[in-house]
Amino acid sequence: MSGNQQFTLVQRPVGMPDDTHLRLEETAMPEAGEGEVLLKTRYLSLDPYMRGRMNDTASYATPVALGEVMTGEAVSEVLESHHPDLSPGDLVIGRTGWQTHSMATPDSLYRIDPDIAPPSAWLGVIGMPGFTAYVGLREFGRPQPGETVVVSAASGAVGQVVGQIAKMKGCRVVGVAGAEDKCDYVKSEYGFDACVNYKDEDFEEQLQEACPDGIDVYFENVGGKVFEAVMTLVNDFARIPVCGRIAHYNQTRLPEGPDRLIPFMGQILIKRLMFRGFIQSDHNELLPEFRREMGQWLKEGKVKYREDVVEGFENTLNAFQGLLQGNNRGKLVVRVS
Repeated sequence: MSGNQQFTLVQRPVGMPDDTHLRLEETAMPEAGEGEVLLKTRYLSLDPYMRGRMNDTASYATPVALGEVMTGEAVSEVLESHHPDLSPGDLVIGRTGWQTHSMATPDSLYRIDPDIAPPSAWLGVIGMPGFTAYVGLREFGRPQPGETVVVSAASGAVGQVVGQIAKMKGCRVVGVAGAEDKCDYVKSEYGFDACVNYKDEDFEEQLQEACPDGIDVYFENVGGKVFEAVMTLVNDFARIPVCGRIAHYNQTRLPEGPDRLIPFMGQILIKRLMFRGFIQSDHNELLPEFRREMGQWLKEGKVKYREDVVEGFENTLNAFQGLLQGNNRGKLVVRVS
């Protein structure tokens, strides 16, 4: 058996990460001890949160240390087992990192059922991104029938699920994306009522036209100019679940322009807005319910999804750079084997 390939964080990036920060290396094959399993990565998930883990700053999770394998979730096949709960050939999901092989204990893994959804979907629609959408909208967006829900990064792994759940709740759903084909797709395939391209010169006017009754829920994935445009349209008592801010992940300095914090705080008070940052892992008690509901929605065709599959582990870093630039069309995964 050949060695294990892995991407190791060797330098903390300022701006866009590249191969001076993440090094592709070959190491010895890991060996599973008593109570452990040896895994072969089938699909590796690439997600925007990974950019934050490269920084040595205080956050909700410990940053990746220099010299460590880059963190990430993957669907893997059990090659060798020294534990009665798992057998060779089982498919599991776990945070095994950017590597082709790994060793783990069963308590850190979840055995997936490919009859419910294909293996790669357990990294997307019925995995962490789908659960993020479920938690953020249900617990903090709390959409009511007839309300307007706006979703940034609407074609992404989280946004596509947010919009479809909001439609099931009887809402008007407006997406924001960065390309015309993305906007067309979320309308035709996911049932969004409208979608606006934030790169258009008249983006603000288009967003206003798409939200004639204002905005009641804004699912925040992006930040930047999208956030600024939305804030001019939010209604009293609007709810803003803050999931991500991908427009700012590679910033090297504060943006130019006037300080908007004071009027922003005034708007929160006057309109009685609810902002809530959330991390899906704080709500793991909802996971069984989510998996049951999402599995049923997929079976009934009520939720659709799109994946962007990159072939070859060696292309992981390039794919991740593209993710940060908005090049993906749906949930981004690397087919490793």
